[in-house]
Amino acid sequence: MITINLTSKIIAKLQYLRYNHPHPRVQQRVEVLLLKSKNLPHNEIARLTDLSVNTITSYLKLYQQFSLDGLEQINFYQPKSDLVEYTATIKEYFNQNPPSSINEAMGKIEELTGLKRSPTQIRKYLLKIGFKFRKVGVIPAKADVIEQKKFEQTKLQPRLDEAKEGLRSVFFVDAAHFVWGAFLGYLWSLTRIFIKSPSGRKRFNVLAALNAITHEMIMVTNDEYINATSVCELLLKIAELNLGIPITLILDNARYQKCKLVQELALQLKIELLYLPPYSPNLNLIERLWKFVKRKVLYSKYYDSFTGFKNAISGCLSQTQTTHKAELDSLITLKFQSFDK
Repeated sequence: MITINLTSKIIAKLQYLRYNHPHPRVQQRVEVLLLKSKNLPHNEIARLTDLSVNTITSYLKLYQQFSLDGLEQINFYQPKSDLVEYTATIKEYFNQNPPSSINEAMGKIEELTGLKRSPTQIRKYLLKIGFKFRKVGVIPAKADVIEQKKFEQTKLQPRLDEAKEGLRSVFFVDAAHFVWGAFLGYLWSLTRIFIKSPSGRKRFNVLAALNAITHEMIMVTNDEYINATSVCELLLKIAELNLGIPITLILDNARYQKCKLVQELALQLKIELLYLPPYSPNLNLIERLWKFVKRKVLYSKYYDSFTGFKNAISGCLSQTQTTHKAELDSLITLKFQSFDK
């Protein structure tokens, strides 16, 4: 027969833990103890808590032996894999030689450790030690990562710091050429899904400037080509905002953006043109917006008319400050991808 005598102070603490402790197992133990303090028999406590009598007895003995500290301890038995002692070796090897499949990883682990495990076990193990099945990214072969870092630290970041303080407006500028064709994506489906693909002979061009802080957009669109005249039109639209503070545009090195016509107009409008190092899309925030648009309205979708295709893109871009604002604020942060080599 187990007898539990609780003071009013302990009961008050238990009542708090019953609903506020972060672990549900501790809440369960506290509930058992509170019910026992009301002199209920074990079989009645078992009925009320849907626990076995043995479990209830073990909880009460835990309290008798270790008091409240014992109730709050969570010491689940966690068996350790024999692979654990080889984790450092496996991580170092796979970090330098990433496997392309679980079967390849399974074979290499057996070669490194002498331990053979099933594909399911290897998958769980790799996830546990931090590996994920990730899509390989692309770095332009001619990208100068040292020059990128220097540009970010000495030119880009100081202007962004001013923008955060409201002393300057910084816009990231780029053109996207959306070809009216099939944008294939991934779907959860019982069978493989096929979508129709237009000819790809038409494209919808969007030249846009994205405010680095507010994420507001200024756009110029057409169905033909983006050229120097398009850039000048964008400059005039930005100047018409009458922001009252210095304006900087971050652009890539497309010829139509560096030509004399564009630079002379920018000088006349007192707009600074700051050109990115060659092959540096990772430093242009607006690139993330183009990927967002494709994911939202183009991947795995078919539009039976070019007008419908354009309207879908324009509709998505028009909602950057409304429907999509929360997602874009999370996506378009002032953190830039950098590379060591």
